[in-house]
Amino acid sequence: MNGMSRPLLTGGRALALAALATLALASCETVQTTQPGAVGVDRKQSMLLSSAQVDKSAAMAYQEELKKAAKKNALNRDAAEVARVRSMALRLTNVTGAFRPDAPRWAWETNVITSGDINAWCMPGGKIAVYTALIEKLKVTDDELAAVMGHEIGHALREHGRERASQAYAEALGLSVVGTALGLGQGSKQLAQIITDVTFNLPNSREHEVEADRIGVELAARAGYDPRAAITLWQKMGQVGGGAPPQFLSTHPSPKNRQKDLTEYAARVMPLYEAAIKR
Repeated sequence: MNGMSRPLLTGGRALALAALATLALASCETVQTTQPGAVGVDRKQSMLLSSAQVDKSAAMAYQEELKKAAKKNALNRDAAEVARVRSMALRLTNVTGAFRPDAPRWAWETNVITSGDINAWCMPGGKIAVYTALIEKLKVTDDELAAVMGHEIGHALREHGRERASQAYAEALGLSVVGTALGLGQGSKQLAQIITDVTFNLPNSREHEVEADRIGVELAARAGYDPRAAITLWQKMGQVGGGAPPQFLSTHPSPKNRQKDLTEYAARVMPLYEAAIKR
C-alpha cells in the first residue's frame, strides 16, 4: 500500500496503537518447541501466537483445502496409494516423541491429493497432504517418500508455521492493524488465511528448511526407513525441470550444500536406523 494514501494518525490514536503494539510484542514468548534429538536442533524461537490458536486455524485451513480437492474429485482417489501413505505417516508420527513427548498424541491426519504438482506439506498440528505427482513422477521408494514426509512433519514439530504466522502478525502491527493482529476482529478466519499463505505461498527460510531436513532424517531412521534416501530423493528432484528443484523446495540451501548436510546427518542417525530394522 502506498504510504501517501494512508491518513496520518491523531495523537490519541497513535498513542493507543503504540500501547497495543507494545502489549502485543511484550506477549511474545521465547520457546523451545522440540528436544534436540540426535541431530541437535536446539534453536529457541519467538512466538506471538499460541499453539492452540494456530492449530485451530490450521485445522480450518486444512478442511478448506480438502473441500477444494474433493470438489475436483482429486481427494484420495487411489485406495492403495492412500493406504501406503497413511501407513508410512503412522510409522513416522509414532516416533515423533523423540522430539516432543506430546506429538504422538496429536490429531494427525493424512490425505492424498491428485495433482500434477510435485508437492507435500504438513500444516501446524499435524495435518498432512501428499500430492500424487510426488509419488508417480519421481517413482519414489518408501525410503524416499519417508524423507519427504519426515521433512514436512519436522516443520510441524518445530512449529515453523506458528513462528512464521507470529512474524506475519508482528508485521501487521507495524502496518497499524493492531486490533486484527491481536484477534480482536475476524481472528480465526484471518489466521486460517495466514496459515494457508505460509503453507502454500510464502517460502520457508533456509533456517527452517535445514531444521526440517535434519529432523526428517532422524524421524525416518527411527521409523525404520533408510535416512540416506533423502540424498537420492534430492537428486531425483534436482532432475525435475532441467536441474531446478520443484518450487516448494526453492528456498532450500544450494543442492551441493544440502546434499553435504544430508549426508552428514544421515550418517549420524544410521545407528538409529540399524536399531529400528532389528526390532
